[in-house]
Amino acid sequence: MEEHSFPLNAWYAAAWDVEVGRSLLARKICGKPVVMYRRQDGAAVALADACWHRLLPLSKGELHGDNVICGYHGLEFDDTGRCVYMPSQDTINPSACVTSFPVVERHRFIWIWPGDPALADPDLVPDLHWNDDPKWAADGKVIHVMCNYRLVIDNLMDLTHETYVHGSSIGNRAVAEAPFTVSHGEGRATVTRWMADIDPPPFWRAQLGKPGNVDRWQIINFEAPATIAIDVGVAPVGTGAPDGDRSQGVNGFVLNTITPETESTCHYFWAFARNYRLSEQARTHELREGVATIFREDELILEAQQKAIEENPDHIFYNLNIDAGSMWARKLIDKMILEENSAKAAAE
Repeated sequence: MEEHSFPLNAWYAAAWDVEVGRSLLARKICGKPVVMYRRQDGAAVALADACWHRLLPLSKGELHGDNVICGYHGLEFDDTGRCVYMPSQDTINPSACVTSFPVVERHRFIWIWPGDPALADPDLVPDLHWNDDPKWAADGKVIHVMCNYRLVIDNLMDLTHETYVHGSSIGNRAVAEAPFTVSHGEGRATVTRWMADIDPPPFWRAQLGKPGNVDRWQIINFEAPATIAIDVGVAPVGTGAPDGDRSQGVNGFVLNTITPETESTCHYFWAFARNYRLSEQARTHELREGVATIFREDELILEAQQKAIEENPDHIFYNLNIDAGSMWARKLIDKMILEENSAKAAAE
């Protein structure tokens, strides 16, 4: 039985909604080549990207109505993956079909379930509602990162790295020195950090637009297997933010969902949402590009880490206190994989 570092019975973001249209988009999801497109009624479709006949990727073909025509011999597959035309013959082999993956479009992402389709419950799609909530303004991108998806999760669950990787924008010593708490539940883990009466880093000083020290918060919410919504913001000292009154400050959510491509590569979908100055489209654009620059710094670190791991396969990693959040995330992922593998073994 083939084993992976990721569960298959889960919803994974496969694309931003705007990436999928009336053309064929190829992407590998959890080791599975997938081709995506929209039907004429706008519904998204995801099929295995390999023709039943000679395995040419269907993404090399063309879209005709709601069907995909293979670019090699012209076999035609409908949106359920069933072959509806074969050249030079009237009888169609009943086994001629390709996998059709369950798809849900929600929170501006196209989500795919790569595992057992009978288990694909739309209610299990991770909650990233800030991305299309009218009370928030949000935008983001997707990054193809040359590292295992768990390294991205580690990076997001421990934000002390901001002090050293992002010192010119969102990090300062307060992030590394502030105490934090970790809690966990069924399929979830949360890291909470408050930094009281600190000098804000440049990014947050610009967002707040006020002088003086601030109370800053980072509340990292992990949802297994690979979604993290981080509640972030600053408010002037003494205005009540630690007690729940953030009205004098600025609040954002860093939305992240990471999709394994292979064991050493992943698709990292992210967005930054804010609940202030909602009508300023220029600010939305500036924030997206500014956060993209910050995440580029993470990308360089993560890819270097992946390379070092591959070059040192016997190295044993030791955990620090700051790794508590990422340790719980990994435990929750491992639990999903173990349960999935146990169910497969029992079925076989």
